[in-house]
Amino acid sequence: MRENLGSFQCSWHDRCVACGRKNNGGLGLRFDVNAAGEVEATFDCRECFEGYPHCLHGGFVAVLLDAAMTNCLFAHGLVGMTGELSIRFRHSVDTGRAARVRAWLERSTHRLHLLRASLEQEGEIRATACGKFLETNLDPQLMRTGESHG
Repeated sequence: MRENLGSFQCSWHDRCVACGRKNNGGLGLRFDVNAAGEVEATFDCRECFEGYPHCLHGGFVAVLLDAAMTNCLFAHGLVGMTGELSIRFRHSVDTGRAARVRAWLERSTHRLHLLRASLEQEGEIRATACGKFLETNLDPQLMRTGESHG
């Protein structure tokens, strides 16, 4: 799974705003596979990502959860685009403290994959998500040049 994750990140997501290694202005998430076969990453919830005072902006919470699920697909050797994303914001995410995001593949049916993710801070689940991803077999080079959208 770790090999898939690294390979797919490089070929499909090298410029991603969340985890792209060639995106110096991005969030810099580094996902890894844990013992349970989930992907996870730690995010430093800096104050520059604040919405309300001392709270991580909800849009960043959504990005973190979506990125975790996408990287989970990569770990399984799959590439898919988000078709549906449902988020439950349980508690605010504090800025100035690290948070951990993790995701797992719940089930797959043909080209449709259902994933779940959670964002935890200080041992408490702050947000959860469910996402439906449609598998794609597009060439990442064609997507990069925009030829696939013609």
